[in-house]
Amino acid sequence: MRIGTWNLENLFRPGTDAGAPTDRTAYDAKLAALAATITALQPHVLAVQEVGDPAALDDLAALLPGTWHTATAPPDERHIRCGVLSRLRILETEQFSAFPAGLGPVQVNDAGKVLAAIGRPGLRVRVPWSTRLDAAGRGRLLDVVSVHLKSKLLSFPGGRFAPRDEDERARYAVYALHRRAAEAAGVRAFTTTLLANQGDRHRVLVAGDLNDEAAAATTQILLGPPGSEIGTDGFDRPDRGDLQRLWSLAELIPEKERYSRVYRTRHELIDHVMVSRALLDDVRTVSAGGPAPSIDDDPRDRVDEPGSDHRPVVASFAV
Repeated sequence: MRIGTWNLENLFRPGTDAGAPTDRTAYDAKLAALAATITALQPHVLAVQEVGDPAALDDLAALLPGTWHTATAPPDERHIRCGVLSRLRILETEQFSAFPAGLGPVQVNDAGKVLAAIGRPGLRVRVPWSTRLDAAGRGRLLDVVSVHLKSKLLSFPGGRFAPRDEDERARYAVYALHRRAAEAAGVRAFTTTLLANQGDRHRVLVAGDLNDEAAAATTQILLGPPGSEIGTDGFDRPDRGDLQRLWSLAELIPEKERYSRVYRTRHELIDHVMVSRALLDDVRTVSAGGPAPSIDDDPRDRVDEPGSDHRPVVASFAV
């Protein structure tokens, strides 16, 4: 079983949004590049981000060999959303956006605007894990959660991607960081409820563009109780926290390919796959591959470019 995540970078049909390809030729080239990469990866389920138009995701699915199913969450204010592409039947879908109880709204700009929920709602899909039955005669299932946290690339009033001065840059960096942390807490709260203290039996995989690296504080929020991360002394010591933990698979990606985006020539792993205890022993390989152009702070420079500015991250599991 191969399951992964990929930010598809403004997947809009032409002419439907400011970030969309300007014509059909550019759109077809983008779809062809995305489809070629997905076909080579052969995932069974792919969490996707920056889907601007559900119809565009269907266009992409139509270019892939075999039968594919799609699902999407509601869009954010940029008109992009989380979604899932799946060769497996989608048995259930659920959207979520709530911050955890007790966490108040966060300020997001100088005008005092606040955000009281995850800006880009997350999406959970349930798919068959295998056709084999468990001891109770039930089919085995997997929940895949597709998420996309607040971007590290800052935007400023008036549609600017450059600050007027360093004070403005610092303020908006804080707004973005606070929002990303609150959104991570919202995803963590949803996952905790989903696991229901049964992480040793419930197969849950959280995947998406977390917009920060594995060691970042916002990313660490998603893991749950600390102390058992891959590569630490506590990894092979089971405890009660295992029933709620997620394990980041970042450390299992070969070091030379451990990046999913190139920002000003610096390699960053900001797209992640995390699994519950029930999946951990089944992990076989984790990889990040494909081209990744070096980007800067203005996403408008990428309009009409084929493919994506992210690399997909895919994990394979024994079933």
